[in-house]
Amino acid sequence: MKRRRNLLKKTKGYRYGRSTKEREAKQAFIKAGSYAFAHRKTKKRDFRRLWTIRINAKVKDLGMSYSKFIRALKDKNVELDRKVLSQIAKDYPQTFEAIFNKVK
Repeated sequence: MKRRRNLLKKTKGYRYGRSTKEREAKQAFIKAGSYAFAHRKTKKRDFRRLWTIRINAKVKDLGMSYSKFIRALKDKNVELDRKVLSQIAKDYPQTFEAIFNKVK
């Protein structure tokens, strides 16, 4: 009974019989765990892609390609990663332009 109760607690909020029927709940819980494991890795990939897109959009507006900008950052020893650069580009456009002009 305790095992069943704990399993149903974990699947609370699932749709249809997955939240009330023990067998379906167990399958749903196992499947959810495998999805969570796989998507923790995918999430990292997706965010890096998002950062690249944001930086690329801002750099294109300023008249340079993304790859040339990243290369210029490395040459000038600016050690800002893509995550920070994308946040600056999104939230602080003047600061990003200052970085861009320093690297240009």
